[in-house]
Amino acid sequence: MATPRTTPDRPDDLTLEVVELIGAVVARYHEEYEEAAAGHALTGAQAKLLSLLSLEPLPMRRLAQRLKCEPSNVTGIVDRLETRGLVERRPDPADRRVKLAAATAEGRRVARSLQESLRFAREPLAGVSEHERVALRDALRRMLGPEGD
Repeated sequence: MATPRTTPDRPDDLTLEVVELIGAVVARYHEEYEEAAAGHALTGAQAKLLSLLSLEPLPMRRLAQRLKCEPSNVTGIVDRLETRGLVERRPDPADRRVKLAAATAEGRRVARSLQESLRFAREPLAGVSEHERVALRDALRRMLGPEGD
């Protein structure tokens, strides 16, 4: 008996199941992320922006690109985080006309706490072997392609 193959018009049952599972993981991640953000009196967008800035200072335009929103939205989010002392604006050393948004020490602490509070994936992954985690990571990287790097 022939096994159904994936075609551009009709994916096989395994592919459909994997897509469904990825969707469930994404939905659960977003739900937990929103809860973790609320625990720090942040919106999900504020938490995402703060997490990005905890890695490196970024210009507003790049933040907007990464968050897939308008620069004016980013300005409002940065304003609110700056009022709370979690973010600061500073001149870009490479081009003093450009302002960078950067996490303050307190902002980095909050971003780290937020990340540490996300147990959804961490706890189940603890029961998966290192070899399986590496294979999962590599498969996800391939799925995301070069822009996922």
